[in-house]
Amino acid sequence: MPQEYPIILRGFPGTVQVVDGVEYAPGRLADVYLPVEAAKPVPTILFLHAGGWLHGDRKFGPDLGRFFTQRGFAMVSIDYRLSDEALFPAAVHDVKTAVRWMRSVAGEYGFNPNRIGVWGLSAGGHLAALAAISGEEDFVGEGDPHREFSSSVQAVVAGYPPVDFNQFAADEGSFEAKLLGAPLSSMPELVRQANPAAYVKGPGAPPILLVHGSDDQVVPSSQSEMLFDALGVAGNDVTMCLIEGMGHGFMNKNDFDQREFKRVKK
Repeated sequence: MPQEYPIILRGFPGTVQVVDGVEYAPGRLADVYLPVEAAKPVPTILFLHAGGWLHGDRKFGPDLGRFFTQRGFAMVSIDYRLSDEALFPAAVHDVKTAVRWMRSVAGEYGFNPNRIGVWGLSAGGHLAALAAISGEEDFVGEGDPHREFSSSVQAVVAGYPPVDFNQFAADEGSFEAKLLGAPLSSMPELVRQANPAAYVKGPGAPPILLVHGSDDQVVPSSQSEMLFDALGVAGNDVTMCLIEGMGHGFMNKNDFDQREFKRVKK
């Protein structure tokens, strides 16, 4: 049963139901955050953590569960397979499986299956964009559960996402090479498949908000600009918010100011 915890978010009191460690696929877990007072069904956000596809888990990152439930959203934060466990595209399979699972349990948790968004940061932002823009039949693994449900989402927030791996270090020790399993120069087709922009075929992508810091030295803001241009030229609903003076990871922090969250909220 969900556990209820009183919470305070920067002066806004409330209560959230937390369901910890739900299995959304064999061996893969999710935490579910539900707003107690909101009328069901509620729009629901899938959160994808940062960590270079190699580090982190469903509890890694800002306390967005509290932020969203205060505003009438549910949130699901997942463990996706990291690159030391399974190579690309396993993590994308997990994201799409999680969306399908959310629809399969929508009645149980009060999710609105027609209003599912995905919010990812850094590596999670890459996975969010890739899963959202690619087609329903892309990145489906053999034996992936919940195939009778759609993996489509209705909105995306991608914070400082890597987009074109060709613009990053090509040595086998880079995060990108570890994700793909070999130096980038040895697998150009896989590099292409990992690029969310490669799946922009025209209009039809869900509304996407790209958020980047102007001073990001890890993932340059040109990465978001590249995806922004590809989506915009094709006639999609895309917005880019460039935060002046911010470096990489500024949305990962619990003390990220509410005014900044409001700037990226849609």
